[in-house]
Amino acid sequence: MSDKISPKDVPIFILAGGLGTRLSEETGSKPKPMVEIGEYPILLHLMRYYYRFGFNDFVICAGYKAWEIKKYFLDYQFRERDFAIDHRKSLGEGPQGLGQSTVQENWRVTVLDTGLESMTGARVARAYDRVYPERKFEHFGLTYGDGLCDVDLAKELGFHLEQNRTGTVLAVHPLARFGELETDGKSQVLEFSEKPQSKQGLINGGFFFFKSGFRKYLSDGAETILEKAPLVNLAKDGQLAFYKHEGFWHPMDTLRDKQHLESLYASKKAPWIGK
Repeated sequence: MSDKISPKDVPIFILAGGLGTRLSEETGSKPKPMVEIGEYPILLHLMRYYYRFGFNDFVICAGYKAWEIKKYFLDYQFRERDFAIDHRKSLGEGPQGLGQSTVQENWRVTVLDTGLESMTGARVARAYDRVYPERKFEHFGLTYGDGLCDVDLAKELGFHLEQNRTGTVLAVHPLARFGELETDGKSQVLEFSEKPQSKQGLINGGFFFFKSGFRKYLSDGAETILEKAPLVNLAKDGQLAFYKHEGFWHPMDTLRDKQHLESLYASKKAPWIGK
């Protein structure tokens, strides 16, 4: 990795504003990134995973039910500790923590409402324009708030810096939504796998790093979709690298996906949890 740029210098933008319609069983009352895996929202699992690699500056691009995300982080330090609040005193005084906090993360969290109906590219552009004037970062990370993996994010950042292209995307094998058969080409099934990651092809795994100059590919118009003109044009310009990941990767698109991730977490074998 470059001696000049380290994970702590790279803010991570998290897309967290969509409606999550395919997970409507959970998203009627909360934004999709706040759907829980075990006792914690998937958003927190994701942030803690980045934090393991030294990233400690997060910009959450909220939209649908943005207040639920804001409220969670306003309350975060008191969720894990006792506190006292004395309403006999000035209402301007906040709660006082009692005892030792069990919150371990030394991080900065910025939650921005980027619009109820904004598309992914617009959310990134609007959040970028809010935070860049203050922070002047050279590179930033970007991910969706609804997927988990076990990639070494520090190594992906290092690869991005070495490639010296504007952007880097994590490339993964897609999940096979149906059981996959490996055959002998005639009549015998050699191996049957229930919904594995396919061995064929690569797709956008949703963990990106960009130079700050990527902003010129984005518009803050609500209809701007990250995965269309911005990334298509970046690739056409020869400025999009890919970092191949052969390990665990799983989105949370449906209730069945959530149940699978919860079963991994409950088994204490979740690949995204540090040992």
